[in-house]
Amino acid sequence: MKKVLKVIGIIILLLGVLIAVLFHFISKSPSVPENYTDTVKTGGEIEAKYLAMGSYEVEHLESATVSSLEKFEVYYPKDIYNLGKVPVVIFLNGTGTPASKYPALQEHLASWGFITIANEENNSFYGEGVELSIRYLLFADTYSSNDDESPLKGHIDFDNIGVTGHSQGGIGVINGITIHPHSDMIKAAVMLSSTETDMAKAFLWDSDSSLIHANTMMIGSSGQTDSAISPLESMQKTYENITDDVIKVLARRNDCDHGEMLYYADGYVTAWFMYFLQGDEEAGKAFFGDNPEISANEFYQDIMINVTE
Repeated sequence: MKKVLKVIGIIILLLGVLIAVLFHFISKSPSVPENYTDTVKTGGEIEAKYLAMGSYEVEHLESATVSSLEKFEVYYPKDIYNLGKVPVVIFLNGTGTPASKYPALQEHLASWGFITIANEENNSFYGEGVELSIRYLLFADTYSSNDDESPLKGHIDFDNIGVTGHSQGGIGVINGITIHPHSDMIKAAVMLSSTETDMAKAFLWDSDSSLIHANTMMIGSSGQTDSAISPLESMQKTYENITDDVIKVLARRNDCDHGEMLYYADGYVTAWFMYFLQGDEEAGKAFFGDNPEISANEFYQDIMINVTE
C-alpha cells in the first residue's frame, strides 16, 4: 500500500511539474506580432495570398459578459452593412493567451470578410466558448433598442460558422463542435498545435474526436516543445479517430514551435475558412485536387488528407 501511495505521489508531482513548465512556456511565448503577415515565410502562392491582409477595412467592438469568458472581442468588416450575411469564425484560447494578446490575428481574418469573435477565457478545453459565442451572436442578430443596436444585426451568416483553437483551445475545438447544444452549427474547424494526448487527459481535458462532424484541419509544428505537447504520433491518432466521412487534413510546420503556431499557419487557416465558409475554390486548391499546394510546400511535412465522396 505504501508503494502504491508513493507511486501516486510521484505521478502527481510529475504532473505538477509538467503543468508548471507548460504555464511557464506559454507565459513567455510571444503574442501575435502586429506585422506577422509581412514576416512569416510562405512556400506557395495560395498560402502567400491568404496570409496577406484582405481587402476590407476592419472595425471592432467589445461586449462584457458575466461568464468566465469576461468579454467578447468582435472584429468585422467596416462595410458590413453592404455585405449581406457575413460568415463567422470563433477563436478559442491557448493557455495564458487570451484574445487581448492576439488582436492582429482577428483583424487579419476580418479583413477577408469574416466576423471574428474571441474572449478572455483561461480554461477553454471544454469548448464552452463556442457555445456562448453562438448564443451571443444569436442575441446580437435580433436585439435592438432605441439607444443601442448591434452593427452585426441581420448580417450574421449562421449557415457558415467556423472555429479555431490553439493548444488547450484545440481540445476546446473538439468539445465545442461535438458536445454542446449548438455544436451542429459549426461547419469548419482548425486545431493548432493540439491533440488528444495522455498529458491532456492528465489535465482532465477530456474529448472524443470520433464525434467530430465538421470539416477539420490539424496543424502542429516539428519543434521541440510541440514534440511534447502535440507530438506527431498523437496528432495522427486523433486524425485517424475522426471518421472518414469527414473532410480532414493533418500537417506540421517545420520552421517554428508551439507558441508561434498560433499565427505561422494563418495563411492556410484563412484559406481553409475561405473555402468552406465563403466557397472560394482557389483557396481549396491549397488542400484538395491532384496537386494540393500544401503537399509541395517546403515549410510543411507529414501531410495527411482525407476527402469524402
